[in-house]
Amino acid sequence: MLADTPVAVAPLRRAVSTLVQFVCAALVAALVAAVGPFAFDRVQWPAFNSSNVTQAVTTVMQFAALAVLGLSIYLLRRRRWVTGARVLSWAALSGLVTATLGMPLAATRLYLHGISVDQEFRTQFLTRLTDSAALRDMNYADLPSFYPAGWFWIGGRVADLLGMDGWEAFKPYAIGSLAVAAVVALVLWSELVRSDLAVLAATATTLVVLAYGSPEPYGAVIAVLVAPALVLAWGGFLPATRGGRGRQGWGAVVGTGLFLGLAATFYTLYLGIAAFAVTVMAVVAAYLARRATGSWRAVLPVLVRLVVMASIAVLVALIVWAPFVFDVLGGNPPSESGTATHYLPDAGARLPLPMFHMSLIGLLSLLGTVWLVGRASSSHRAQALGLGVIAVYLWYLASMALTAVGNTLLAFRLEVILLVLLAAAGAFAFVDFSRWISLATSENPRVRRVLVAVGALGALAFTQNIPQVLGSEITVAYTDTDGAGERADQRPAGAASYYAEVDDVLLSQLGGERDDHVVLTADTSFLAYYPYFGFQALTSHYANPLAEFSARAAAIEEWSELSSPGELLAAWEELPWRAPDAVVFRQGAEGYTLRLAEDVYPNDPNVRRYTVTFPKELFDDPRFTVTEVGPFVVVTATGEPA
Repeated sequence: MLADTPVAVAPLRRAVSTLVQFVCAALVAALVAAVGPFAFDRVQWPAFNSSNVTQAVTTVMQFAALAVLGLSIYLLRRRRWVTGARVLSWAALSGLVTATLGMPLAATRLYLHGISVDQEFRTQFLTRLTDSAALRDMNYADLPSFYPAGWFWIGGRVADLLGMDGWEAFKPYAIGSLAVAAVVALVLWSELVRSDLAVLAATATTLVVLAYGSPEPYGAVIAVLVAPALVLAWGGFLPATRGGRGRQGWGAVVGTGLFLGLAATFYTLYLGIAAFAVTVMAVVAAYLARRATGSWRAVLPVLVRLVVMASIAVLVALIVWAPFVFDVLGGNPPSESGTATHYLPDAGARLPLPMFHMSLIGLLSLLGTVWLVGRASSSHRAQALGLGVIAVYLWYLASMALTAVGNTLLAFRLEVILLVLLAAAGAFAFVDFSRWISLATSENPRVRRVLVAVGALGALAFTQNIPQVLGSEITVAYTDTDGAGERADQRPAGAASYYAEVDDVLLSQLGGERDDHVVLTADTSFLAYYPYFGFQALTSHYANPLAEFSARAAAIEEWSELSSPGELLAAWEELPWRAPDAVVFRQGAEGYTLRLAEDVYPNDPNVRRYTVTFPKELFDDPRFTVTEVGPFVVVTATGEPA
């Protein structure tokens, strides 16, 4: 018994050590991400879309962060001041994230893509969970959240703790959560590969996510973890391929289950591709186990590991999914399937082949592809990343095939996952190819210096171009009107500048708290700034399937055709949902208007906008109070029907 104790204690010590590193790295990243924006705010910067000053400062900061990362790689490779080198890598990587996103956005209070289109509902969700910790739907009253609430719930609690509005906290929280996720990925990589390689792989994947995934921050924090998580998952299956001998791999099984659960609470689609990739791994592992032992019984350990991963993932997922699941099981099934997967842009109608693009990311992807194929039989890392790439392409093919039956799997959103996997492979490929070239030249030091210089300059070239890749998203952050009614580019604000007055009217006429009331409006960005519940969502694609989006839209059209205030109030009384307490219209030539949306998939664009006009006479009654605020008309129901 005593002789076995060190063997039993060693994995526990390693687990505790890893957990401590995760916590310390996250704290360092959070500190850097907090100090960075605070420092940026001390200076009056010009708008990014009208000046090159912020680009210049961003480039300097990026250069400094990359230089420190290079120093940490050197120290780790030489095994000098290892602890200090690790801390340096955490600080530098989180600083790289903060500089690359924070500096270009330094003169605006909005995040990438401002408050437009999809960013509108994301801000609305963060506002909802800032107002209350309850897992309520972002828009509809009396419904549990259908959209994964993990990232938004944490952000809402942070915003509430800091006394910030949800919209105001979105930018610093998005940048901070990405910085934390990047260093967590770095720590995970360091548990799987040599420390210097871990820094290189984490830097490459982080840069790719910043360039192509950062507009969706709640998905980006999962995307940056996907590559090391798949390597971890493959490590969990490998012992089973050798007949199940030994106890190694169970830590990887638990870790993979936790990652899948985290993905389920943050981003459903990324959970789908990660779970599918892990299932593909399980199938391959089962085949290898069967071939190694000659018995189908060898498949059982693989199946057990997969079931354990899935069980852990389900338990973690229920943290945010339980209210919705219990509501459905309790007798409130969705009346319609929803239209979330009704979208097929050009990028989803063809297989992405980034390795043949004439660009730096194309070159890195090509290196990664060659490495994945060449090392498929000798490298566990190559096997894991290669199986992940195969899973992505299979998902694309399945998504395109499903279009024949009127649906998709939203494969176009997985391009960033493909790029992350290829970038990780490309980083490992560069190291291997450099070693081979160095050996071929008798380890000539000049050759090594040239290779290092080429790699460093390539990293700098890609990094400093990220703000240009995100150029349109940054521009919208400066041209949209924020929750304070201002545009960061100092030009005249839009209609949203009247939202504060609309809010004052609603509070004064309705009383109570904002989340006590349901507001019908087509200007749903108002609901992103103020936590009223909406009667109807922006589009059906992000509407809760329990909310009966189509039926609500039909009801709104029917109301516009009624002939008297009494009929309208009676119709509201008979609704199966909570009726509006107020309506925020736009002024129209023939009455008060609402601009609504309907799904028109398979067309692209997949949304058709249409206008519903209400006659003014419909609200000419003492039971309604009509107030004009700029371009808006605010109608509140202040009495009961006769």
